[in-house]
Order: sequence, then C-alpha cells, then structure tokens
Amino acid sequence: MQKRFAKLTLFGLLTLSLVLAFSTCGGNASNTNTTGSTTPSISAGAAHAVAVRTNGTLWAWGWNTYGQLGIGTNTDSSVPVRVGTSSDWLSVAAGSYHTVAIKADGSLWVWGDNFAGELGDGTTTNSSVPLQVGTDTTWQTAAAGDSDTLAIKADGTLWAWGLNTYGQLGIGTHANSPTPVQVGTDTDWKSVSARYANSAAIKTDGTLWVWGWNAYGQLADGTTTNGLAPIQVGTDTDWHSVSAGSGFFVAIKTDGTLWAWGLNDFGQVGDGTDTNSTAPAKIGTSTDWQSVSAGISHVVAIKTGGGIYSWGLNSYGQLGFGTTTNSDSPAEIGSDTTWQTAAAGEFHAAAIKTGGTLWTWGRNVHGQLGNGTNTTSPSPVQIGKDTNW
Repeated sequence: MQKRFAKLTLFGLLTLSLVLAFSTCGGNASNTNTTGSTTPSISAGAAHAVAVRTNGTLWAWGWNTYGQLGIGTNTDSSVPVRVGTSSDWLSVAAGSYHTVAIKADGSLWVWGDNFAGELGDGTTTNSSVPLQVGTDTTWQTAAAGDSDTLAIKADGTLWAWGLNTYGQLGIGTHANSPTPVQVGTDTDWKSVSARYANSAAIKTDGTLWVWGWNAYGQLADGTTTNGLAPIQVGTDTDWHSVSAGSGFFVAIKTDGTLWAWGLNDFGQVGDGTDTNSTAPAKIGTSTDWQSVSAGISHVVAIKTGGGIYSWGLNSYGQLGFGTTTNSDSPAEIGSDTTWQTAAAGEFHAAAIKTGGTLWTWGRNVHGQLGNGTNTTSPSPVQIGKDTNW
C-alpha cells in the first residue's frame, strides 16, 4: 500500500520485517477507528493515541512527526497532552498519521499528515493543529485510515477524501481527493470504519459493505480485485458494528456473535488457524460480544460482562497477556470485568474502565502508551490517576 510502505519502512513495516526475521511472532475507529459512536471515545493510530474525556476535553500522546497530536508542535509526547482549550469535543479517531474529531456542534476537524489530502482542506500541507473541514455542522461519525478519511453526515450521506490508490475512498475511481467527495447517493449510512487501504460501513438496514484493497479476498466477493465502490458482504441484515484491520475485518452482529475474515497470517481472524478467510467466519460460540477494534494484525474486544479479550500478532506484547506469544483465538486479558471501551493501534492498545481510568499496553518507542516512558509493556499499565476518561 503506497502510503503505508512509504512511511512504515521507517517505522512499522521495517519493524515488522525484523520481527519476522528474528522472533517467533509473525499494520483508523471503536473504536473501530470511528467517531461519534461511543462514549467515552478513544482511538489508537500507528504510534499515537487520542481520547476525549468525560468533560469534553481532547487529549493526545505518542508519535508526533506529522503533527498528529494536534498540539502545535512536531515533538512526541510520552504523556497525554491537551489539544487546544475547547471542551466541546464529542468523539475522535486516529489514523496512521493523522487524526479526525467531531465537536458537539457537528463540526468536523482534522490534523496531522496531509500526504494525499486526507485533511480535506484542498491542500497537501500538514497541520499540527486542528483544522475545520468546510463549514458544515451536520457531521455525525468519522473514521481515519492510513492516508484517507471517511465521515457520515446527519442526513445519512457518506463522504471520503485523501489517498485512493486501492479504491479505499469508494468513489468509483483511483483518484485521490483533497476535499470531501460523496460516496454514491445513498442516504442510509450509519457507521464507518477505516484502516490502511480498507474501508467498511454499515447501513441503517443492518447490511454490511466493504471496499478498497482486496489482495487476500477480504472484500468477501469471491475475487482478489480491489473494490472501487462499496460491495455488500452477503445478504445478512443484522450487522451491528464493524472494524477494519490491515487486510482483514472483524464485526459483531445484533445477536452478539463475533465474525472475522481476510488476512490471517498471525491469527488475527481469531478462528484458531493461520489460514486466510475469504468470507465471514463465526468466532467461537459466544453471543455476548459488545465491541471490537482491529489494529494492524491484532484485535481487542470487550464482552457485555466487561471482560476484555485479544488475539493476533503479539510481537510487542500488544495482546496484553504479559508475553510476546501470538494467539489465533480470543484470550482474556486478566480477570477484570470493568472494561468499557478499547482501541487497537499498530503495535499497541488502549482501553478505558467503567471507573474512568485509562490503561495502555504494547509497543512504546514513541511514548504511545502515555505513561511517561518509552518502555514497551506487555501488560496493561494505568495512565495517571485520573478517573474522567
């Protein structure tokens, strides 16, 4: 993928190559890299994380080379730093190198890398502070991919902009767009997710649609041809939520069952194998899955009882088990049952408990765990003592 390979050769993919060569371990919210859908709101990017506190303030930490923290500098931060002074943020989603957020008034804001126009301001100039996208105040939910951004308005229309090499914008072409372009003409889009060169969305009728990169058959259409426009996944009308990973998808149905498909080289599909899947496969027999978030090659999910689970690649302890051993099926992180929401990043994860405390684990070279160090942690560590996340 163009942007991913261009930049992650210095960060993620070079690291992943080293992992492949020297270890036994095998790549936007949500947090399914979406905004506007959950409270509290937390999201993890390639090596940064962002969250909205219960008081409406927005905070960011980790890698900041492209201004993706939104704090007016390009300096990394190993602790959460407040973004501006506004206290009316509603939700936020982290892309690989940029961030998108929505305020309570329905305005949409973006910042960070603008390699392919993903900030939507008509330029390719990076921004280290939030920029408003147009003047509309009807934005409802948004997602950030590798170098693309997607968002849904209150009228149910879906819009996309940024990098489009693999058709991830869903506008029927391969052309990049530095400003929002409507995806088709439908007015019944409900939620959207993006990660690297894949996009996914659910309509109000419960149907699931995917598009973009399809090298591993992850679009579930029986081909490996990239999808330039939304493609319906089967005929089911009971999809509740979806999260796009790097070459794979995970989704929850209204009956609480968990499904996954696509690239499975590190067990990220969670079906007990390392075999790719070109159609949704039910993961286990549980019917109490509440939320799920896909990272580059790992997944974190929460059940209705408050337990948190993870699976897939574990090269930096991003599964939170205290080890670096991969898992090809969901395994519980500890025994706590007070987890409320979680987000998977590239090689790290972040989560919030019902008591409002913030926890992170995994890789930490850029301070993306937010605990004031650059030391990787294979187990959850609490970030500060605040209880208003």
